[in-house]
Amino acid sequence: MEGVDVPSYFICPISLEIMKDPVTVATGITYDRESIEQWLSSSSDCPVTKLELPKGADLTPNHTLRRLIQAWCTINASNGVDRIPTPKSPLNKIHVLKLIQELSIPRLQLKSLMKLAGLASESDKNRNCMVESGLTKPIVAFILKSCAKINGDGFEEALGVLHQILKVSTDEFKVLVMENQEFIDLLTRVLRAKDNNNEIMRTHAVSILKATIEVSSVGVLQKLNLDFFKTIVKIVKESISHQATKSALHILFESCQLSQNKLKIIEADAVLELIELELTTPEKRITELIFGILDGLCSCADGRAKFLEHAGGIALISKRMIRVSSVVDDFAIKILASICKFSATNEVLQEMLNVGGISKLCMVLQADNAIEVKNKARLVLRLHSSFWNSSPCIHLYLLTRQIAK
Repeated sequence: MEGVDVPSYFICPISLEIMKDPVTVATGITYDRESIEQWLSSSSDCPVTKLELPKGADLTPNHTLRRLIQAWCTINASNGVDRIPTPKSPLNKIHVLKLIQELSIPRLQLKSLMKLAGLASESDKNRNCMVESGLTKPIVAFILKSCAKINGDGFEEALGVLHQILKVSTDEFKVLVMENQEFIDLLTRVLRAKDNNNEIMRTHAVSILKATIEVSSVGVLQKLNLDFFKTIVKIVKESISHQATKSALHILFESCQLSQNKLKIIEADAVLELIELELTTPEKRITELIFGILDGLCSCADGRAKFLEHAGGIALISKRMIRVSSVVDDFAIKILASICKFSATNEVLQEMLNVGGISKLCMVLQADNAIEVKNKARLVLRLHSSFWNSSPCIHLYLLTRQIAK
């Protein structure tokens, strides 16, 4: 396309590229739809005139300009200019309401769900339009109604639609499911089904389950049983997808905030699986979730016992300190504090010294960490400083009175 003069009025003032879907705002300035929508997601003025735009004002398609651009692209095709396709009409509330109405007609349900799934996967704008049109309630109702046949027509599509629209809003969803144990049981059954090898469906199910647990009442969370946690731990172990693993970890993290759930999670063998997952060196956010869950579980005697049963537990905690994030440092120090306070045998204390845990705690004091984190590290070092006194690190800090402060 080098050497081709592009008419200035074909260029979007924001992206400075040829417009693919020109739309005009209330000030009379034309922009490419994608660029102005992105701009308006964080601003309310016209980028060129700086005038305030009416809230919720429509973007008027500039069909004449689009046709001119398309004709110009065709003429200049030999110069390497690609023709711009005619954009789809944006989704509107009338279209969504029509598809919602079709959900109540058995012979049209599958077709409607497939259309909704396709539209929901396209953009946040489509997903917001669906939420504003009231799609959340009929989709949840359809899923609950289909509980007897999770492999039936439309069930996978319905899960996919709900998974997509929850990316933009959970307000109505919260009202529908916060006290709904039946919905949690249904999603758990989808994950547990032996004949369900559909990884996409299971990923969507555990993602929706995460959103459900996050908005559920304390009463519902207290009723989660051992089989539920065994199912979630199995998802962590199987690693069917990155998103599924992350959602499962979020569920465990939220659930272990309640003390009565901690023993169930420990009995589901979560401690072992979490350590094994962390040994694969996952991304930062997954490590933060793992350490957060381990911190909660190590506040229980059974959790500490399970943690110490794993030969690599203390070494892993020590290795991750200073290397991942301040969040991980905080959780790691709290885990070591729990062990040092309540489960500190000579063997455990010697292992902490051997694997570099004590050196890492001393490094935390030197690193650019929050005062609270440094104080926690200092307290752990004080607990058994007489045992660890042979460590050059401890000896140095005793000499400089860093621990004694």
